[in-house]
Amino acid sequence: MCARSVYKNLEGLPFVDKIDTDLNASSFLILFKPQVPIDLDALSKKVQEAGFSVAAINLDIKVDEMKVENDSHITIDKNVFHFINIKSQKLNGNINLKLVDPAFVSIKESKKYMGLTKMACMKTGKAASCCLSLGVKSDTRIFHVTI
Repeated sequence: MCARSVYKNLEGLPFVDKIDTDLNASSFLILFKPQVPIDLDALSKKVQEAGFSVAAINLDIKVDEMKVENDSHITIDKNVFHFINIKSQKLNGNINLKLVDPAFVSIKESKKYMGLTKMACMKTGKAASCCLSLGVKSDTRIFHVTI
């Protein structure tokens, strides 16, 4: 019944195409509709509305020759991602991003990642002076990720 209530909440999101449930791992594999903007905060909110919390969100995405550096901000499909605790590298093909914002991991884990950057956006989840200097618009939602 627990998985069913989360499933029902998630399937109502306009960007969700398909959901596979793994009851043994208490997890969901969510496939998104192509060309429909994804709202990661809405995913978390729907899980919370079902009476649960998000333990982790990993995104499998396809990129083409994307250069990333530690503390860099990259826009992917209209979402701005701040890369934390990574080595400079060029990404190509399918990659896995782990969200490390407080809404998507435990408090202990989010504090670990907060200690790995001095950028203010990590604490607020919104664009701060660190992001604005990189061309990100004021008050933009910033998602913090690692590889």
